[in-house]
Amino acid sequence: MDKDQTFNFLDPFSVIDFGIADNADGIKQWAISNREVIQPIKLFLNEIIVIIDTALHAVPPLIMLTVIMLIAWQAASSRTALIVGVCLICLGLLDPNAWGLAMTTLAIVMASVIACFIIGLPLGVLAAKSDIFEKILRPILDLMQTIPAFVYLVPVVMLVGIGNVSGVIVTIIFALPPLIRLTSLGIRGVEPSVVEAARAFGASPSQILVKVELPLATPTILAGVNQTIMLALSMVVIASMISVGGLGNEVLRAMGRLDAGKAIVGGLGIVILAVVLDRISQGLGQSGRERGYRHWWQGGPVGVVLRLVRS
Repeated sequence: MDKDQTFNFLDPFSVIDFGIADNADGIKQWAISNREVIQPIKLFLNEIIVIIDTALHAVPPLIMLTVIMLIAWQAASSRTALIVGVCLICLGLLDPNAWGLAMTTLAIVMASVIACFIIGLPLGVLAAKSDIFEKILRPILDLMQTIPAFVYLVPVVMLVGIGNVSGVIVTIIFALPPLIRLTSLGIRGVEPSVVEAARAFGASPSQILVKVELPLATPTILAGVNQTIMLALSMVVIASMISVGGLGNEVLRAMGRLDAGKAIVGGLGIVILAVVLDRISQGLGQSGRERGYRHWWQGGPVGVVLRLVRS
């Protein structure tokens, strides 16, 4: 509190100062001096991004379009594959550079979702198995989901610097909670009688988890994956503020130049990519019976190839 100011009970906040802003400078200095600690994680994430991005750009657009359509057909249906194909053709026709930018964005989203799955699935399982761990984790997840995304940028940039790796880390923080929550919800939602029956037949806790609970919770877990993908895409433009490439960077540059055409191209590209990923991930959440067959390999292009081989 400033000595020249008198304390006012009706307005105490104007004279009380805990020096939080000044202490934050100390946190900044600590982050800068301890950057080397996080370098292995940065290098690992950078390798994943580079590998995925290089692979996506190495494949000619028409071949990549066909591969994504086949994946959509296998994951969902031939109708979904047709919708995905039309969307990708529209994406390529938006601008000569749109396809390359979309592949960079897809690489960042894929790296983020893979990391979210590796982190989120075990945490979701632990939250489902332990009420105490779930109670501890819940406020942390609430905090991750309610803090504005812009707030994540400052500490991440201080620790890692700018670039695609920082964008992936920010995206992981923002998109991770739904996967953890829905994994826990899916496992907790498994019928206790099914678990008891498996235990009665002599199954161990690990066997019950792998062979009973996770398969039955798969639709809910995949719904969490779908939400994670959508949240990762929603971070594309925000993450471009720390020099993350792709369609989001195109939108940001267009905003800086007041270029409506480039902004529309980037924005539509993100929307089209979101539709494609949403259709594929929703299809993965459908069971075989919902699609008219028992096992995943009995439908889609794999099913067609198997029927041709058998005949």
